Amino acid sequence: MKPRSLLRWDSEARMAPRRRWRRQRSLLTITAPWQGPVMALMAVVLAGACGYRLTEGWDWGDCFWMVLITVSTIGYGEVEPLTPEGRLVTVLIVVGGVIVVQLIIQRVLGLTESGYFRQLRELRFQQSLQRMKHHVILCGYGRIGQEIAAQLQQDQVPLVVIETDPNRQAIASSAGLQVLQADATVDETLLDAGLEHCRSLVAALPGDAANLYVVLSARGLKPDCRLIARANSDEAAAKLRLAGASVVVSPYVAGGRVMAASALRPLALNFMELLAGSDYEIEEFQLSHDPRRLRRIQGLSLAQLELGKRSGALILAIRDRQRLIANPGGDTLLAPGQLLIVLGSKGQLRQFLTQLGDAVDGIETMTS
Repeated sequence: MKPRSLLRWDSEARMAPRRRWRRQRSLLTITAPWQGPVMALMAVVLAGACGYRLTEGWDWGDCFWMVLITVSTIGYGEVEPLTPEGRLVTVLIVVGGVIVVQLIIQRVLGLTESGYFRQLRELRFQQSLQRMKHHVILCGYGRIGQEIAAQLQQDQVPLVVIETDPNRQAIASSAGLQVLQADATVDETLLDAGLEHCRSLVAALPGDAANLYVVLSARGLKPDCRLIARANSDEAAAKLRLAGASVVVSPYVAGGRVMAASALRPLALNFMELLAGSDYEIEEFQLSHDPRRLRRIQGLSLAQLELGKRSGALILAIRDRQRLIANPGGDTLLAPGQLLIVLGSKGQLRQFLTQLGDAVDGIETMTS
């Protein structure tokens, strides 16, 4: 198996040609309709300047200035008295200018009917998506997708929704979400949604096959992306994990567990609901697997680092490979690859991150 750094390099090498092709396509979409009118205008200006140069003998600056005030109908007056040949050149420039103006008007009307300006708005929208950083991509805006989006909006997490259904797209847009109406199983759609810079992707499409395609595409494009997928059966869940899903959630299993927890442990469930409406969050701090980035903290215990005392945050648990250390004591040592599960306010968690510095490889919010 390749190291993660090599997988990321391979992915970026594969995506580079696509990025160049998309930029070229965007540039062509913007400029292609205007090439004809611009070339015609340049031909009129250049021919008029050459005409004045030949008939009047002016320098190039005066020639172009005369063409400019003639074509634009500003009418400042002649640079110098014109000869009959110069007046003929002026008439030709006026005629050429009228033709170019009519050509531009016809082109604008044609572009309006062909949907050019709508495409331009979509292009600006796609460019705004490409500028997004550390956001969540939600594939599917059904009932489950709407609940996920509502929670992320409550937590003020940047979100991009991918949905093919126009009615659901309208609902998402009315909720103030960025919506991309496209097929989430297509690589191009995921790239347009900003997969390269997202924090995680949630595949919440109604069909298991569609979610499997999304996971395969996203894992191939960005090997280190955190992928959360919906599954309707145990068999689908197993396949999604094999495809590379980081977390697989079955709505029916999750719903049953919540109902069972409500019956058996109502206080714990109420605590999580209270936590969701407060300023406190539970975040996962993934320590780097590179020992060099942990030189400052590796081998030191929690008591020696005083992370909780300095930040005010509480370390609930540490996952070390497959072992979970709940409520770790002060003698617990930090090591590469560990996952710290921490509770605190936004300010406390920021201070906690500052204390760890370069040792942190990634952060994920569990509950807020």
